[in-house]
Amino acid sequence: MENNYVIEAHGIWKKYKGFQLDIPELKIPKGFATALIGENGAGKTTLLSIIAGILLQYRGEIRYFDKYTDKDRENIPDVKELMGYTASGSYYVAHWKLKEVEKISSVLFKGFHRERFRQWCREMEVGAAGWDPKQKVSSLSDGNRMKLMIAGVLARDTKLLVMDEPASPLDPVMRDRLCGIIREYLAEDEGQRSIFFSTHNIADMENVTDYAIIMERGKIVEQGFVEDLKEKYLLVKGDAADAEKVRDGLFTCDCGQYGFEGICLSENLDKLAGFQVSTERPSLTQISVAVMKHFSKVAKG
Repeated sequence: MENNYVIEAHGIWKKYKGFQLDIPELKIPKGFATALIGENGAGKTTLLSIIAGILLQYRGEIRYFDKYTDKDRENIPDVKELMGYTASGSYYVAHWKLKEVEKISSVLFKGFHRERFRQWCREMEVGAAGWDPKQKVSSLSDGNRMKLMIAGVLARDTKLLVMDEPASPLDPVMRDRLCGIIREYLAEDEGQRSIFFSTHNIADMENVTDYAIIMERGKIVEQGFVEDLKEKYLLVKGDAADAEKVRDGLFTCDCGQYGFEGICLSENLDKLAGFQVSTERPSLTQISVAVMKHFSKVAKG
């Protein structure tokens, strides 16, 4: 079966003092919601900023929509017209009023629809009035600034959304609504739309994640479709007395007074033969935490 990717990147490298982003290869499947998962400081924002064209000083090559290069992204307006980006911090100027956000967005993007923008502001209740053209960005809470940015990209005709921690400043009800919005966005154009978002609130976004990429210390340490990852790993439980004996067969192991629980590679299950253990299908959250803990331990030596 032919693989279709909305983003393909090779040799992405960026260095800061005390940190290095090193991504030999990155492929984001077309038509799906892809989650970039990692601890704070793992490099998620740096990678998304490079993909979105916010951070321009890096090594490597990026291809978009199986057609455009990262050089095209900066020189052909159609590329950025097809992409929407939301940041973890507001990129709208603080003293702008909502009517100015609307006006400037319509100037920057020919596919921006004013009435659609206002509808999304009302639906997501951006500020007390939902849509108040005179309200300043500076008067909005962090959550409402994120909702304003989401309204801005949803008001445009795009094929790809790149979203840096969109759920973090939102309340639980709005996080649930965000998952619905993501599904609605993907469903509107028969597999032609894609979303690439970062998160460390894995549980909140798990039910909307199709493909997961897990980062640790500037590197991709695991990736795959969620259903495949849930077959690759198993959640293993057993008696506390056996914890030390089985630890080498587990990817990670947490032991309490009454038993142990750990994540095991399915292919290594035979290493636990002879012990009284039970296995379950793990959640993406359990897999992600185990993978991050494992590679963090390896990195720290």
